[in-house]
Formats: sequence, C-alpha cells, structure tokens
Amino acid sequence: MALTKLERRTRIKLRIRKKINGTVETPRLAVYRSNKQIYVQVVDDLNGVTLLSAGSKEKEIAAQAGIKKIEQAKLVGKLLAAKCKEKGIEKVVFDRSGYKYHGRVKSLADAAREGGLKF
Repeated sequence: MALTKLERRTRIKLRIRKKINGTVETPRLAVYRSNKQIYVQVVDDLNGVTLLSAGSKEKEIAAQAGIKKIEQAKLVGKLLAAKCKEKGIEKVVFDRSGYKYHGRVKSLADAAREGGLKF
C-alpha cells in the first residue's frame, strides 16, 4: 500500500535526522512549512535548546500584506540571518525536515546564505 504524503515526509525527516545533529558551535537550522506560513528554528540538539526562531508571522513580515509565499520565505531567511549575527552564530547545519529543497525552502536557504550564514 502506498504511503501518504505525511508518512513519506516523516520517513525522510527521520532519515535526515540520523545524519544531522546540531551542536553549540554549529546548531541545526530546522524548517517547518505549513500551507500558509513558514517557520525556522536554530536548535542546539546536545542541550535540547532552541537558540532562536523566526517565522512569517513576525511583525515585520506579517505587516506586508499581499506578498507571495516565496517572498515571505526570503524575508524570513534574511530576518533569521540578522538574528543569528546578533547572537554570534555564523555556521549552521541545514535541516529541511523532509521537504524538497525547492520553492519556499530553497528561497529561505538562499536568503539566509545571503545574510551571512554558512551551511
């Protein structure tokens, strides 16, 4: 029997998590994409702590009504890069959480790279 989209994504996510692990020096940048929003967290897996987060519901981004979801993702990536610079985080490990590296996930990653994050 065929897997549903959610089951397939969960399998891919677990397969990725076996290989990717965030530390204090290089935390994990985890992406969550819903139908309307996109959220990102920078996580230290060794201590089990979320260091910082950003999302498309933040005031700076939510105030801009009528922008496309890919543009939202770019703004979230830039915002995340700025927050990481403030905290002194330069290097991260990218965790796409089972989503294809395409569309909103790709634009978020590219904007974060442009903002100065290395992964």
